[in-house]
Amino acid sequence: MNRRELLQSLGGGFGSLAFAAMAGLEAAPVDPLAPRKPHFPAKAKRVILLWMQGGPSQMDLFDYKPRLKREAGGKIPFSVNSAKERYEEKARLMPPVAEFSQKGQCGLWMSDLMPNLATKVDELCWLRAMVTDSPAHPGAIRLFQTGSLQFVRPSMGSWITYGLGTENRNLPGFVVISPMLYGDDGSPLHYSNVFLPAIYQGTRLGDARTPVKNSRIGYLGDASMPENLRRQHLDLIQARNRMDMEEAGANPEIEGLIQSYELAFRMQTEAPDTFDVMKESEATRELYGIGNDVTDNFGRKCLMARRLAEAGVRYIQVTDNGWDHHSKISQGLRKSATQIDKPLTGLLTDLKARGLLEDTLVIWTGEFGRTPYDQSLGGAREDAGRDHNPYCWTMFLAGAGVKQGMILGETDEYAWKAVSGQVHVHDLHATILHLLGLDHEKLTYRYNGRDFRLTDVYGNVVKQILS
Repeated sequence: MNRRELLQSLGGGFGSLAFAAMAGLEAAPVDPLAPRKPHFPAKAKRVILLWMQGGPSQMDLFDYKPRLKREAGGKIPFSVNSAKERYEEKARLMPPVAEFSQKGQCGLWMSDLMPNLATKVDELCWLRAMVTDSPAHPGAIRLFQTGSLQFVRPSMGSWITYGLGTENRNLPGFVVISPMLYGDDGSPLHYSNVFLPAIYQGTRLGDARTPVKNSRIGYLGDASMPENLRRQHLDLIQARNRMDMEEAGANPEIEGLIQSYELAFRMQTEAPDTFDVMKESEATRELYGIGNDVTDNFGRKCLMARRLAEAGVRYIQVTDNGWDHHSKISQGLRKSATQIDKPLTGLLTDLKARGLLEDTLVIWTGEFGRTPYDQSLGGAREDAGRDHNPYCWTMFLAGAGVKQGMILGETDEYAWKAVSGQVHVHDLHATILHLLGLDHEKLTYRYNGRDFRLTDVYGNVVKQILS
Protein backbone atom coordinates (compact mmCIF):
# COMPACT_ATOMS: atom_id res chain seq x y z
CA MET A 1 0.00 0.00 0.00
CA ASN A 2 1.44 3.35 -1.01
CA ARG A 3 0.95 6.59 0.93
CA ARG A 4 -1.99 7.72 -1.21
CA GLU A 5 -3.84 4.43 -0.71
CA LEU A 6 -3.18 4.60 3.02
CA LEU A 7 -4.66 8.09 3.31
CA GLN A 8 -7.68 7.04 1.23
CA SER A 9 -8.24 3.98 3.40
CA LEU A 10 -8.28 6.08 6.56
CA GLY A 11 -11.41 7.61 5.08
CA GLY A 12 -11.80 10.70 7.27
CA GLY A 13 -10.34 13.71 8.94
CA PHE A 14 -9.13 12.06 12.17
CA GLY A 15 -6.93 9.50 10.45
CA SER A 16 -5.36 11.92 7.99
CA LEU A 17 -4.85 14.55 10.68
CA ALA A 18 -3.10 12.02 12.92
CA PHE A 19 -0.87 10.91 10.08
CA ALA A 20 0.02 14.51 9.28
CA ALA A 21 0.74 15.27 12.92
CA MET A 22 3.17 12.34 13.11
CA ALA A 23 4.86 13.58 9.96
CA GLY A 24 5.07 17.10 11.36
CA LEU A 25 3.15 18.49 8.38
CA GLU A 26 -0.02 20.53 8.01
CA ALA A 27 -2.81 18.29 6.76
CA ALA A 28 -4.53 19.09 3.50
CA PRO A 29 -8.31 19.11 3.93
CA VAL A 30 -9.98 15.80 3.09
CA ASP A 31 -12.83 17.70 1.45
CA PRO A 32 -11.33 19.82 -1.38
CA LEU A 33 -14.15 22.34 -0.93
CA ALA A 34 -13.61 22.68 2.83
CA PRO A 35 -13.12 26.32 3.93
CA ARG A 36 -9.47 27.38 4.04
CA LYS A 37 -7.85 30.16 5.99
CA PRO A 38 -6.86 33.16 3.86
CA HIS A 39 -3.30 34.48 3.84
CA PHE A 40 -4.39 37.43 6.02
CA PRO A 41 -7.65 38.76 7.49
CA ALA A 42 -10.19 39.22 4.71
CA LYS A 43 -12.72 41.97 4.17
CA ALA A 44 -14.86 39.86 1.80
CA LYS A 45 -15.96 36.25 2.08
CA ARG A 46 -17.54 35.89 -1.35
CA VAL A 47 -17.86 37.55 -4.75
CA ILE A 48 -20.80 38.29 -7.05
CA LEU A 49 -19.62 39.25 -10.53
CA LEU A 50 -22.28 40.94 -12.66
CA TRP A 51 -20.77 40.31 -16.07
CA MET A 52 -22.07 42.62 -18.85
CA GLN A 53 -20.58 40.79 -21.80
CA GLY A 54 -20.01 42.82 -24.95
CA GLY A 55 -18.67 46.10 -23.56
CA PRO A 56 -20.96 48.76 -21.98
CA SER A 57 -20.50 52.24 -23.43
CA GLN A 58 -18.83 54.43 -20.83
CA MET A 59 -19.57 57.79 -22.49
CA ASP A 60 -23.28 56.94 -22.69
CA LEU A 61 -23.63 55.70 -19.10
CA PHE A 62 -21.14 57.06 -16.55
CA ASP A 63 -18.41 59.16 -18.22
CA TYR A 64 -19.92 62.44 -19.43
CA LYS A 65 -17.90 64.41 -21.97
CA PRO A 66 -19.30 67.87 -22.88
CA ARG A 67 -16.72 68.28 -25.64
CA LEU A 68 -17.84 65.06 -27.29
CA LYS A 69 -21.36 66.47 -27.34
CA ARG A 70 -20.23 69.89 -28.68
CA GLU A 71 -18.07 68.45 -31.44
CA ALA A 72 -20.46 65.69 -32.51
CA GLY A 73 -20.34 65.11 -36.25
CA GLY A 74 -16.75 66.35 -36.54
CA LYS A 75 -13.71 64.34 -37.53
CA ILE A 76 -11.97 62.41 -34.80
CA PRO A 77 -9.02 64.50 -33.51
CA PHE A 78 -6.88 61.56 -32.43
CA SER A 79 -5.11 58.67 -34.10
CA VAL A 80 -6.83 55.27 -33.96
CA ASN A 81 -4.31 52.70 -35.19
CA SER A 82 -2.76 51.56 -38.45
CA ALA A 83 -5.25 48.74 -38.88
CA LYS A 84 -8.16 51.18 -38.87
CA GLU A 85 -6.81 54.16 -40.80
CA ARG A 86 -10.09 54.51 -42.69
CA TYR A 87 -11.78 55.53 -39.45
CA GLU A 88 -9.63 58.63 -39.15
CA GLU A 89 -10.99 60.03 -42.41
CA LYS A 90 -14.56 58.80 -42.44
CA ALA A 91 -15.59 58.29 -38.82
CA ARG A 92 -17.32 61.08 -36.97
CA LEU A 93 -17.55 61.91 -33.30
CA MET A 94 -20.79 60.70 -31.83
CA PRO A 95 -22.58 62.45 -28.96
CA PRO A 96 -23.93 60.65 -25.92
CA VAL A 97 -27.22 58.93 -26.65
CA ALA A 98 -28.75 59.98 -23.32
CA GLU A 99 -29.00 63.01 -21.04
CA PHE A 100 -26.59 63.41 -18.12
CA SER A 101 -26.83 64.96 -14.67
CA GLN A 102 -24.78 64.81 -11.49
CA LYS A 103 -25.87 62.34 -8.84
CA GLY A 104 -25.17 61.89 -5.14
CA GLN A 105 -22.68 63.58 -2.85
CA CYS A 106 -19.82 62.22 -4.96
CA GLY A 107 -21.13 64.19 -7.95
CA LEU A 108 -20.90 61.38 -10.49
CA TRP A 109 -22.17 62.42 -13.89
CA MET A 110 -24.61 59.71 -14.90
CA SER A 111 -26.99 59.31 -17.81
CA ASP A 112 -30.74 58.88 -17.46
CA LEU A 113 -30.55 55.29 -18.77
CA MET A 114 -30.29 53.76 -15.28
CA PRO A 115 -32.39 55.92 -12.90
CA ASN A 116 -32.64 53.26 -10.18
CA LEU A 117 -28.90 52.73 -9.98
CA ALA A 118 -28.49 56.53 -9.80
CA THR A 119 -29.89 56.38 -6.27
CA LYS A 120 -26.95 54.19 -5.24
CA VAL A 121 -23.96 56.15 -6.57
CA ASP A 122 -22.71 57.11 -3.10
CA GLU A 123 -22.66 53.46 -2.02
CA LEU A 124 -20.46 52.39 -4.94
CA CYS A 125 -16.77 52.59 -5.79
CA TRP A 126 -16.25 53.73 -9.39
CA LEU A 127 -13.22 52.87 -11.51
CA ARG A 128 -13.37 55.12 -14.55
CA ALA A 129 -10.02 54.31 -16.15
CA MET A 130 -10.03 50.55 -16.60
CA VAL A 131 -7.72 49.27 -19.36
CA THR A 132 -7.15 45.93 -21.06
CA ASP A 133 -4.85 44.48 -23.72
CA SER A 134 -7.18 43.42 -26.53
CA PRO A 135 -9.81 45.19 -28.68
CA ALA A 136 -11.43 41.85 -29.59
CA HIS A 137 -14.00 39.98 -27.52
CA PRO A 138 -12.17 36.63 -27.29
CA GLY A 139 -8.91 38.11 -26.01
CA ALA A 140 -10.45 40.70 -23.70
CA ILE A 141 -12.91 38.21 -22.17
CA ARG A 142 -10.19 35.59 -21.76
CA LEU A 143 -7.93 38.12 -20.04
CA PHE A 144 -10.63 39.26 -17.63
CA GLN A 145 -11.96 35.81 -16.83
CA THR A 146 -8.64 33.93 -16.62
CA GLY A 147 -5.83 36.48 -16.40
CA SER A 148 -4.31 35.34 -19.71
CA LEU A 149 -4.72 36.95 -23.10
CA GLN A 150 -3.38 34.10 -25.22
CA PHE A 151 -3.31 30.87 -23.25
CA VAL A 152 -5.91 28.61 -21.67
CA ARG A 153 -5.73 29.22 -17.94
CA PRO A 154 -7.99 28.57 -14.92
CA SER A 155 -10.79 31.08 -14.44
CA MET A 156 -10.86 33.63 -11.63
CA GLY A 157 -13.72 31.79 -9.92
CA SER A 158 -11.72 28.56 -9.98
CA TRP A 159 -8.68 30.28 -8.47
CA ILE A 160 -10.75 31.81 -5.68
CA THR A 161 -12.49 28.53 -4.84
CA TYR A 162 -9.14 26.72 -4.93
CA GLY A 163 -7.72 29.29 -2.51
CA LEU A 164 -10.61 29.50 -0.05
CA GLY A 165 -12.86 26.50 -0.55
CA THR A 166 -16.54 27.15 0.05
CA GLU A 167 -18.78 27.82 3.04
CA ASN A 168 -21.35 25.16 2.14
CA ARG A 169 -20.16 21.69 1.14
CA ASN A 170 -23.64 20.83 -0.16
CA LEU A 171 -23.36 23.37 -2.97
CA PRO A 172 -20.66 24.12 -5.54
CA GLY A 173 -18.07 26.69 -4.59
CA PHE A 174 -18.32 28.42 -7.97
CA VAL A 175 -21.57 28.96 -9.88
CA VAL A 176 -21.99 30.75 -13.21
CA ILE A 177 -25.50 31.77 -14.27
CA SER A 178 -26.38 31.97 -17.99
CA PRO A 179 -22.88 32.09 -19.50
CA MET A 180 -22.21 32.50 -23.21
CA LEU A 181 -21.28 29.14 -24.73
CA TYR A 182 -21.07 29.99 -28.44
CA GLY A 183 -19.73 32.51 -30.96
CA ASP A 184 -16.40 34.31 -30.89
CA ASP A 185 -17.14 35.66 -27.41
CA GLY A 186 -18.45 32.54 -25.68
CA SER A 187 -16.72 29.46 -24.29
CA PRO A 188 -16.96 27.06 -21.32
CA LEU A 189 -13.25 27.79 -20.83
CA HIS A 190 -14.26 31.11 -19.29
CA TYR A 191 -15.38 29.26 -16.15
CA SER A 192 -13.08 26.26 -16.40
CA ASN A 193 -10.61 24.87 -13.88
CA VAL A 194 -8.14 23.85 -16.69
CA PHE A 195 -5.22 22.35 -14.70
CA LEU A 196 -6.60 23.05 -11.21
CA PRO A 197 -8.42 20.06 -9.65
CA ALA A 198 -11.74 19.45 -11.40
CA ILE A 199 -13.84 20.20 -8.31
CA TYR A 200 -12.96 23.91 -8.73
CA GLN A 201 -14.58 24.34 -12.15
CA GLY A 202 -17.68 26.50 -12.38
CA THR A 203 -21.10 24.87 -12.18
CA ARG A 204 -23.28 26.22 -14.98
CA LEU A 205 -26.94 27.13 -14.49
CA GLY A 206 -28.60 27.66 -17.87
CA ASP A 207 -27.02 29.58 -20.72
CA ALA A 208 -27.39 32.92 -22.48
CA ARG A 209 -30.02 31.58 -24.89
CA THR A 210 -32.37 30.21 -22.22
CA PRO A 211 -34.36 32.50 -19.89
CA VAL A 212 -33.83 31.50 -16.28
CA LYS A 213 -37.53 30.79 -15.72
CA ASN A 214 -37.49 28.27 -18.59
CA SER A 215 -34.20 26.58 -17.75
CA ARG A 216 -34.12 23.26 -15.92
CA ILE A 217 -31.67 22.41 -13.21
CA GLY A 218 -29.82 19.20 -14.05
CA TYR A 219 -30.72 15.80 -12.66
CA LEU A 220 -30.56 15.84 -8.87
CA GLY A 221 -31.86 12.40 -8.10
CA ASP A 222 -35.09 10.46 -8.04
CA ALA A 223 -37.19 11.77 -5.16
CA SER A 224 -39.23 8.57 -5.14
CA MET A 225 -36.16 6.50 -4.27
CA PRO A 226 -35.14 6.29 -0.59
CA GLU A 227 -31.97 8.19 0.21
CA ASN A 228 -30.20 5.10 1.55
CA LEU A 229 -30.83 3.29 -1.74
CA ARG A 230 -29.56 6.27 -3.74
CA ARG A 231 -26.48 6.23 -1.54
CA GLN A 232 -25.95 2.52 -2.26
CA HIS A 233 -26.19 3.15 -6.00
CA LEU A 234 -23.63 5.94 -5.77
CA ASP A 235 -21.30 3.84 -3.60
CA LEU A 236 -21.33 1.12 -6.25
CA ILE A 237 -20.40 3.63 -8.95
CA GLN A 238 -17.72 5.20 -6.77
CA ALA A 239 -16.22 1.77 -5.97
CA ARG A 240 -15.87 1.14 -9.70
CA ASN A 241 -14.28 4.58 -10.17
CA ARG A 242 -11.80 3.94 -7.37
CA MET A 243 -10.88 0.58 -8.87
CA ASP A 244 -10.16 2.34 -12.16
CA MET A 245 -8.02 4.90 -10.36
CA GLU A 246 -6.08 2.20 -8.52
CA GLU A 247 -5.33 0.46 -11.79
CA ALA A 248 -4.39 3.64 -13.64
CA GLY A 249 -2.56 5.31 -10.76
CA ALA A 250 -3.13 8.94 -9.82
CA ASN A 251 -5.61 10.32 -12.33
CA PRO A 252 -7.01 13.82 -11.81
CA GLU A 253 -9.91 13.18 -14.19
CA ILE A 254 -11.16 10.13 -12.28
CA GLU A 255 -10.53 11.84 -8.96
CA GLY A 256 -12.49 14.86 -10.18
CA LEU A 257 -15.32 12.57 -11.27
CA ILE A 258 -15.47 10.96 -7.83
CA GLN A 259 -15.59 14.36 -6.14
CA SER A 260 -18.23 15.66 -8.57
CA TYR A 261 -20.48 12.66 -7.93
CA GLU A 262 -20.22 13.19 -4.19
CA LEU A 263 -21.06 16.88 -4.56
CA ALA A 264 -24.01 16.08 -6.82
CA PHE A 265 -25.35 13.65 -4.20
CA ARG A 266 -25.07 16.26 -1.45
CA MET A 267 -26.74 18.87 -3.68
CA GLN A 268 -29.92 16.77 -3.76
CA THR A 269 -30.76 17.94 -0.25
CA GLU A 270 -30.12 21.67 -0.63
CA ALA A 271 -29.89 22.80 -4.26
CA PRO A 272 -33.59 22.52 -5.24
CA ASP A 273 -34.67 24.92 -2.50
CA THR A 274 -31.78 27.31 -3.12
CA PHE A 275 -32.47 27.53 -6.84
CA ASP A 276 -36.20 28.18 -6.40
CA VAL A 277 -36.54 31.98 -6.35
CA MET A 278 -40.33 31.68 -6.16
CA LYS A 279 -39.95 30.78 -2.50
CA GLU A 280 -39.22 34.47 -1.89
CA SER A 281 -41.95 36.88 -0.81
CA GLU A 282 -43.92 38.84 -3.38
CA ALA A 283 -42.30 42.05 -2.13
CA THR A 284 -38.80 40.64 -2.67
CA ARG A 285 -39.66 39.41 -6.15
CA GLU A 286 -41.05 42.84 -7.00
CA LEU A 287 -37.86 44.46 -5.71
CA TYR A 288 -35.92 42.53 -8.34
CA GLY A 289 -38.42 43.20 -11.12
CA ILE A 290 -39.61 39.59 -11.32
CA GLY A 291 -42.97 39.39 -13.06
CA ASN A 292 -42.23 42.30 -15.38
CA ASP A 293 -41.53 41.15 -18.94
CA VAL A 294 -38.60 43.57 -19.31
CA THR A 295 -36.78 42.87 -16.04
CA ASP A 296 -37.94 39.34 -15.14
CA ASN A 297 -35.02 37.37 -16.62
CA PHE A 298 -32.18 39.41 -15.14
CA GLY A 299 -34.16 39.84 -11.93
CA ARG A 300 -34.33 36.07 -11.46
CA LYS A 301 -30.59 35.79 -12.07
CA CYS A 302 -29.82 38.47 -9.48
CA LEU A 303 -32.16 36.98 -6.89
CA MET A 304 -30.65 33.55 -7.47
CA ALA A 305 -27.21 35.10 -6.96
CA ARG A 306 -28.31 36.52 -3.60
CA ARG A 307 -29.74 33.15 -2.54
CA LEU A 308 -26.51 31.39 -3.54
CA ALA A 309 -24.41 33.95 -1.66
CA GLU A 310 -26.63 33.57 1.41
CA ALA A 311 -26.27 29.79 1.15
CA GLY A 312 -22.47 29.99 1.25
CA VAL A 313 -21.36 29.79 -2.40
CA ARG A 314 -17.96 31.45 -2.70
CA TYR A 315 -18.04 32.91 -6.23
CA ILE A 316 -21.14 33.65 -8.32
CA GLN A 317 -21.16 35.06 -11.84
CA VAL A 318 -24.32 36.49 -13.39
CA THR A 319 -24.01 37.01 -17.15
CA ASP A 320 -25.98 39.47 -19.29
CA ASN A 321 -25.11 39.22 -22.95
CA GLY A 322 -26.57 42.39 -24.42
CA TRP A 323 -23.87 45.03 -24.56
CA ASP A 324 -22.12 44.78 -27.95
CA HIS A 325 -23.74 47.79 -29.63
CA HIS A 326 -22.05 48.14 -33.01
CA SER A 327 -25.22 49.61 -34.48
CA LYS A 328 -28.43 51.25 -33.32
CA ILE A 329 -26.85 51.99 -29.96
CA SER A 330 -29.45 54.62 -29.09
CA GLN A 331 -32.17 51.97 -28.95
CA GLY A 332 -30.02 48.98 -28.00
CA LEU A 333 -28.24 50.52 -25.04
CA ARG A 334 -31.46 51.87 -23.59
CA LYS A 335 -33.00 48.41 -23.84
CA SER A 336 -30.00 46.72 -22.20
CA ALA A 337 -29.84 49.28 -19.39
CA THR A 338 -33.58 49.10 -18.69
CA GLN A 339 -33.47 45.30 -18.43
CA ILE A 340 -30.86 45.34 -15.66
CA ASP A 341 -31.43 48.66 -13.85
CA LYS A 342 -34.14 47.59 -11.41
CA PRO A 343 -32.80 44.05 -10.76
CA LEU A 344 -29.27 45.33 -10.19
CA THR A 345 -30.44 48.02 -7.79
CA GLY A 346 -32.71 45.51 -6.06
CA LEU A 347 -29.77 43.16 -5.52
CA LEU A 348 -27.68 45.91 -3.91
CA THR A 349 -30.62 46.95 -1.72
CA ASP A 350 -31.40 43.39 -0.67
CA LEU A 351 -27.79 42.49 0.12
CA LYS A 352 -27.45 45.58 2.28
CA ALA A 353 -30.74 44.99 4.11
CA ARG A 354 -29.71 41.42 4.97
CA GLY A 355 -26.23 42.40 6.14
CA LEU A 356 -24.65 40.43 3.30
CA LEU A 357 -23.01 43.46 1.69
CA GLU A 358 -20.71 43.70 4.71
CA ASP A 359 -18.78 40.63 3.57
CA THR A 360 -19.77 40.29 -0.09
CA LEU A 361 -17.87 41.97 -2.92
CA VAL A 362 -20.12 42.93 -5.85
CA ILE A 363 -18.51 43.75 -9.21
CA TRP A 364 -20.27 45.22 -12.28
CA THR A 365 -18.27 45.35 -15.50
CA GLY A 366 -17.79 44.27 -19.10
CA GLU A 367 -14.59 43.29 -20.90
CA PHE A 368 -13.87 46.75 -22.40
CA GLY A 369 -15.55 50.02 -23.38
CA ARG A 370 -16.73 51.67 -26.60
CA THR A 371 -15.32 54.30 -28.98
CA PRO A 372 -16.36 57.97 -29.03
CA TYR A 373 -16.87 57.81 -32.80
CA ASP A 374 -19.63 56.28 -34.88
CA GLN A 375 -18.29 53.17 -36.59
CA SER A 376 -20.89 53.23 -39.38
CA LEU A 377 -18.52 55.58 -41.29
CA GLY A 378 -21.12 58.03 -42.46
CA GLY A 379 -24.03 55.60 -42.59
CA ALA A 380 -27.61 56.34 -41.65
CA ARG A 381 -27.98 58.12 -38.32
CA GLU A 382 -30.40 55.54 -36.97
CA ASP A 383 -27.76 52.83 -37.57
CA ALA A 384 -25.08 54.61 -35.53
CA GLY A 385 -23.07 52.44 -33.15
CA ARG A 386 -19.74 52.31 -31.36
CA ASP A 387 -16.74 50.01 -31.83
CA HIS A 388 -14.64 48.23 -29.17
CA ASN A 389 -12.34 50.32 -27.00
CA PRO A 390 -9.69 48.63 -24.80
CA TYR A 391 -8.17 51.95 -23.68
CA CYS A 392 -10.78 52.86 -21.06
CA TRP A 393 -14.11 51.88 -19.58
CA THR A 394 -16.08 52.42 -16.37
CA MET A 395 -16.95 49.75 -13.84
CA PHE A 396 -17.99 49.75 -10.19
CA LEU A 397 -17.51 47.69 -7.05
CA ALA A 398 -19.68 47.58 -3.95
CA GLY A 399 -19.61 46.02 -0.53
CA ALA A 400 -16.88 44.55 1.58
CA GLY A 401 -13.61 46.41 1.75
CA VAL A 402 -14.09 49.16 -0.85
CA LYS A 403 -14.69 52.87 -0.31
CA GLN A 404 -18.17 54.21 -0.94
CA GLY A 405 -18.81 57.20 -3.18
CA MET A 406 -15.28 57.14 -4.58
CA ILE A 407 -14.41 57.86 -8.20
CA LEU A 408 -10.94 56.74 -9.27
CA GLY A 409 -9.43 57.61 -12.63
CA GLU A 410 -10.02 60.06 -15.46
CA THR A 411 -10.24 59.78 -19.22
CA ASP A 412 -9.49 62.32 -21.94
CA GLU A 413 -12.07 64.79 -23.24
CA TYR A 414 -13.61 62.19 -25.53
CA ALA A 415 -13.55 59.15 -23.19
CA TRP A 416 -11.16 57.57 -25.69
CA LYS A 417 -8.21 56.80 -23.40
CA ALA A 418 -7.44 56.74 -19.69
CA VAL A 419 -5.18 59.61 -18.61
CA SER A 420 -4.91 59.07 -14.85
CA GLY A 421 -5.72 56.46 -12.25
CA GLN A 422 -5.45 53.62 -14.78
CA VAL A 423 -6.35 50.17 -13.46
CA HIS A 424 -5.33 47.21 -15.58
CA VAL A 425 -7.27 43.95 -15.42
CA HIS A 426 -4.28 42.34 -13.65
CA ASP A 427 -4.48 45.07 -10.98
CA LEU A 428 -8.20 44.45 -10.53
CA HIS A 429 -7.54 40.72 -10.08
CA ALA A 430 -4.85 41.43 -7.48
CA THR A 431 -7.27 43.73 -5.64
CA ILE A 432 -10.15 41.24 -5.67
CA LEU A 433 -7.90 38.54 -4.22
CA HIS A 434 -6.58 41.00 -1.63
CA LEU A 435 -10.11 41.79 -0.45
CA LEU A 436 -10.63 38.05 -0.03
CA GLY A 437 -7.51 37.81 2.12
CA LEU A 438 -5.35 36.26 -0.62
CA ASP A 439 -1.93 37.44 -1.75
CA HIS A 440 -2.04 37.21 -5.53
CA GLU A 441 1.68 36.36 -5.64
CA LYS A 442 1.26 33.48 -3.18
CA LEU A 443 -1.91 31.91 -4.57
CA THR A 444 -0.10 29.54 -6.93
CA TYR A 445 -0.46 26.07 -8.38
CA ARG A 446 2.43 24.00 -9.75
CA TYR A 447 1.77 22.58 -13.18
CA ASN A 448 4.27 21.26 -15.72
CA GLY A 449 7.15 22.37 -13.51
CA ARG A 450 6.01 25.97 -13.12
CA ASP A 451 4.08 27.87 -10.46
CA PHE A 452 1.06 29.52 -12.10
CA ARG A 453 -1.12 32.26 -10.65
CA LEU A 454 -4.14 34.31 -11.72
CA THR A 455 -2.11 37.48 -12.28
CA ASP A 456 0.76 35.69 -14.08
CA VAL A 457 3.77 38.00 -13.41
CA TYR A 458 1.78 41.24 -13.17
CA GLY A 459 -0.68 43.06 -10.95
CA ASN A 460 -0.68 45.62 -8.14
CA VAL A 461 -3.35 46.01 -5.48
CA VAL A 462 -5.30 49.26 -6.02
CA LYS A 463 -4.84 50.54 -2.50
CA GLN A 464 -6.63 53.86 -3.15
CA ILE A 465 -10.04 52.17 -3.18
CA LEU A 466 -9.58 50.06 -0.04
CA SER A 467 -11.62 51.13 2.97
